[in-house]
Amino acid sequence: QVQLVESGGGLVQPGGSLRLSCVVSGTIFRIRTMAWYRQAPGKQREFVADIITGVMPNYADSVKGRFTISRDNAKNTVYLQMNSLEPEDTSVYYCNADVVTMDTRRVNAWGQGTQVTVSS
Repeated sequence: QVQLVESGGGLVQPGGSLRLSCVVSGTIFRIRTMAWYRQAPGKQREFVADIITGVMPNYADSVKGRFTISRDNAKNTVYLQMNSLEPEDTSVYYCNADVVTMDTRRVNAWGQGTQVTVSS
């Protein structure tokens, strides 16, 4: 079993910042990829950012220059630093990880999501 738990969401004013965290736990041998997605009301889930070992981080055009994804391998944690937030960023943000487990199984797992609301 692989579990992902997000935290750090909340209410912030336009132009403000939030830092999301996601902790991955379970019988993990290696985490291949960590990523963030988001889903706004009435919209489909969309890619936000990912970070892959040996590859530069990748960002959606809508957040490039404002959001930064990073990871702490020792803590099996991925972060999303969100600056210059806009009302259009209001969404439930989901953490995603592509993991190789100790029994060599490849697992793609999702967290439960954390709400980010940008409003004055």
